[in-house]
Amino acid sequence: MGMKRRSQGFLGGALILLLAVGIVKVMGALFKIPLNAAIGDVGMGYFGTAYTIYNPIFSLATAGLPVAVSRLVSENRALGRFRDVRRLHAVSVPIFVLMGALACALMLFGSAPFLSFVNEADQNALPAMLVLAPAVFFGALSAIFRGYYEGLGDMRPTAFSEVAESFCRLVLGLYAANRVMERAMDEYAASGTVFGAPAASAEYARSAALPYAAAGAILGVTVGSVIGLLLLFVYHRVRGDGISREQLAASPAPAGRRKLVRQLVCTAVPVALAALAVNLSSLVDTAFLQNRIGAVMRESPDVLLGLYGDFLRPEDVAQGRVPTALFGCYTNALTLFMLVPALTQAFGVSALPSVTAAWASGSRKRLERSVENVLRVVALIALPAGMALSVLSEQIAALLGYNPITGKLLVLLGLASIFAAANVPVNSMLQAVGRVDLPVKLLCFGLALKIALNYVLTGVPEINVMGAGIGTLVCYFFLTFFGLAALGKETGLQMRLFRLFGKPCAASVLASAAAWQIAERTASCTAEKPRAALSMGVFLLVYAICVLFLKVLRKTDLEAFPGAEKITKILEKHHWIG
Repeated sequence: MGMKRRSQGFLGGALILLLAVGIVKVMGALFKIPLNAAIGDVGMGYFGTAYTIYNPIFSLATAGLPVAVSRLVSENRALGRFRDVRRLHAVSVPIFVLMGALACALMLFGSAPFLSFVNEADQNALPAMLVLAPAVFFGALSAIFRGYYEGLGDMRPTAFSEVAESFCRLVLGLYAANRVMERAMDEYAASGTVFGAPAASAEYARSAALPYAAAGAILGVTVGSVIGLLLLFVYHRVRGDGISREQLAASPAPAGRRKLVRQLVCTAVPVALAALAVNLSSLVDTAFLQNRIGAVMRESPDVLLGLYGDFLRPEDVAQGRVPTALFGCYTNALTLFMLVPALTQAFGVSALPSVTAAWASGSRKRLERSVENVLRVVALIALPAGMALSVLSEQIAALLGYNPITGKLLVLLGLASIFAAANVPVNSMLQAVGRVDLPVKLLCFGLALKIALNYVLTGVPEINVMGAGIGTLVCYFFLTFFGLAALGKETGLQMRLFRLFGKPCAASVLASAAAWQIAERTASCTAEKPRAALSMGVFLLVYAICVLFLKVLRKTDLEAFPGAEKITKILEKHHWIG
């Protein structure tokens, strides 16, 4: 199979990843919503704590190298240096293996000290953290193949493996978590104990089982990482990489291994540090939120319980687990917050080889078209999704069965998700034009800003957990604003932001206003879940109508979609396309 046939192009690759992300997120919702019902806010607090140490360690081990491999493979492929492409894959394998092993060891031995700092009064997240550690190693091995194929313009291996991982997490994780809870409650009913320890009541028995139920849920993640790796390995052995013998024979002699390793490392380190900074953001949330909320509970418990006492379980208050419960609410809000940047991440990954090739060609027109295509499609997705999360936060939390505290947090995190979603492809494009250092520098400033805001605001009893939401919003606004400015400066392109974002923003505001009106007018006569579903349906309908009448869509936005020709003709007939 030739390279031309294997490469999907920016929108084609983005569509494949977007479909995969959509499936993954649906399965993620099918996983986390019933998981929240099974283990509650405290259990989700343990689950979220495990992930917040996993994410930065995993990013440090793997985030930079796949991007570096993807960028260098794309660059050499565009220049016809197919021997370099093959050698890049070969030299990356031992680096990934070493980094994965070191990261796994760091998580195994670093979890307990980290947990002691985060929440000295509640150490029950440790089982989940230890079960998650091997996933770092297997994820690093998977990244070998993902970065390579993304550089070749083939997004299918990444898409297939991510879907397989999510399916395993859904099935095994939910089964294990529920099985642990059932076994614990059966034991309590029979003997008054949970895993051999006496429990004063059924509520306390449930609390005692939560650390192991959270670990059971995490088991699905770890096993899923193994399944994803096996699928990638089989794909590589069966399908190969599409480079023909003729292409290898016609390409010049490859660069030396040392030179390629040096190029990989020089490209990967800034990207890894940028990804680390992003994930350190959630680590900051975990550390400061629980630590500072614990201090508030010691010094001003009446203020905090006055705000949230009606939404917290009495046994969690009695056992000193209020910081964990609030962090569980924040974890659920973050799950919804991350849906929006996860969607645009597909465009970021697919944009990197596309923008790299445009930059390497030296064509200003091609580069401008590539950059604007990315930003316009991102605006079409991020603006309505983020505004819907913010405006309909209360209804969305009720629809999903989340604690009302989660709904309060979503007001801030919904707005923050717009900037977080835009920041992902902006960083990818900066990396594509060779400025892999700029996202790191910006993230360092943004992270410092977030740390300062989180530390100060979460310690204010009246602001408490909302301080983390404010810090996240300010941080991502800063990153997106200055990231776009840097992209314009580096490429010499004029960032016509009003032209790119104006119409999608107007459509999102009108849809938000209509949905909010429906939610308010049906508040007294409709149950929460039907009301939420109705409001969201109105939002989608009004947004779709506004997109058509404001002529937000362009022909290039539809090129990768099945039946694009017919859709374009219909839209052109009614003058609904720009």
